[in-house]
Amino acid sequence: MANLDQIDRRLLAELQNEGRVTNVELAHRVGLTAPPCLRRVRSLEEAGVIRGYHAELDASQLGFAITVFAMVSLKSQAEEALTEFENHMRGLPEVREVHMLNGEIDFILKIVSRDLQSFQEFLTSKLTPAPNVASVKTSLTIRTAKYQPGVPL
Repeated sequence: MANLDQIDRRLLAELQNEGRVTNVELAHRVGLTAPPCLRRVRSLEEAGVIRGYHAELDASQLGFAITVFAMVSLKSQAEEALTEFENHMRGLPEVREVHMLNGEIDFILKIVSRDLQSFQEFLTSKLTPAPNVASVKTSLTIRTAKYQPGVPL
């Protein structure tokens, strides 16, 4: 775990909330001048605390009307089988998140699709026949009540 002081935490909170804030504005918000602010941000990037900057896109405006969570059980939990499944999922652009779980379900996936028909095609042609898949249970989202990426700072 990174050794962060209060200024680092404030920098991270500001960047997490608004990744496009200018360095000058960011420095002002946390009570620094621009040069030490930039040094701290670069240090946090180099340490891997800040892993990247991303635009938040509206999936429905881009034609992806369906979001599905799929619970996947595998035939084997041997490391080679897990890795093969994970690598296969990385190659499927519709799969946006892959989380390994403990318990009855091995993985939960977040999948986006244009419509129900294209999701059904994805399910039967790409997900169900994926390496080592024993079963897939899916749930379509009806609405999202909260979406807050990142961590509470």
